[in-house]
Amino acid sequence: MAVPTPHSVPDRPGTPPVPPELAELLRAQLASVADLVEEEVCRQVPEYARPADGTYRRNLRSGVVQALTLFVDHIADPRDDGGAIAATYYELGRGEALEGRSLDALQSALRVGGLHAWRLMGSTAEQLGLDSAAVAALGELAFRTVHEVAQAAAAGYAEAQLRSTDELERRRRRLLDLLLEDGPVTLEAVQDLAHGARWPVPRTVAVVALAAAPDRREEDRPLAAAGALVDMESRPPRMLVPDPEGSGRFGRAFTLALRGRPAAIGPTVAVTEAARSLRLATRALGLMGRGILSRQGVEHCSDHLSTLLLYGDEPLLERLQSRVLAPLDTVSAGQRERLAETLLAWLLSGSNVPDVAARLHIHPQTVRYRLRQLEKLFGDALHDPDTRLDLILALRAESLYTRQN
Repeated sequence: MAVPTPHSVPDRPGTPPVPPELAELLRAQLASVADLVEEEVCRQVPEYARPADGTYRRNLRSGVVQALTLFVDHIADPRDDGGAIAATYYELGRGEALEGRSLDALQSALRVGGLHAWRLMGSTAEQLGLDSAAVAALGELAFRTVHEVAQAAAAGYAEAQLRSTDELERRRRRLLDLLLEDGPVTLEAVQDLAHGARWPVPRTVAVVALAAAPDRREEDRPLAAAGALVDMESRPPRMLVPDPEGSGRFGRAFTLALRGRPAAIGPTVAVTEAARSLRLATRALGLMGRGILSRQGVEHCSDHLSTLLLYGDEPLLERLQSRVLAPLDTVSAGQRERLAETLLAWLLSGSNVPDVAARLHIHPQTVRYRLRQLEKLFGDALHDPDTRLDLILALRAESLYTRQN
């Protein structure tokens, strides 16, 4: 990657040049000035107050010498772009990011060191009797030097941080794929990947399946910040939530990210059983899309276990409905709906007519009239325990579909 060396502080037209012979005089003082600048930086910037033989101090010494050299080179030849020295600061900034440190310490060192170097070298310039215009030009060169090395360090830091973030996302995607893949998942395998992904392994998790939506990556970032593993490119988009029962921080991020997007939350399971939570969340989301469950908001699988069980094998459910509800095929569509509703309420109410009437908001006599019709259609099957269970399952599935459509 090319190292930027911006010159955002250009020479002003008409500014007298700095005498080139000053460069040689300052170059002769460079080592002693570097000692003093290094000492001042260590005094004012605690992060650099370390043993002189350590890597941090060696990098500091090298950086000071390079910056002073660049300053002197600018005096000798203002056209010099200082590319090699800028590359040094690019690597220094990159190293800070790779070590997980902020750029604050390096930027503070540049400010402190630049100011102290200017005082020392400016004093030498004044002793030579330079006029005020030349001293001002020298000050501009000093400011330009600090600006260039600071920009190079910031560019290196940003590039390393970007690559580090991309790598971390790749590792977390691999971890999520492992957790949600079909087949057995061992805790040891999870812990190995989680370590590289900087993801604390929780005791329990839940998987959320989301309705597809336009790219809203900015709104999804709070989820990752709250510890969720997020994959918005899968179909359906999904996320894995750590310790969902006590994750108040996630709840706030989740609300922010959804912004009305329908979602289904799978049951809470052990971390190695996340695929089970995904399967149920995906099934629930599909039922939301068809209107079997509410089409809007967030649905918790734990609130709809019987419905998820019913629709776990739909071809089998259809065969059950076709067999046990066949007597209702002989009546009109409107009558079938009323009789099916009454029969389900009667079965769920323990055959109690007043309870059925209250549930359906109709007169008890109407209930009795419909029950006589049902007796004619189903006969003794209405009193067979096994048939009654089959009828409840078949009618429950039919009522869910009818109610939402």
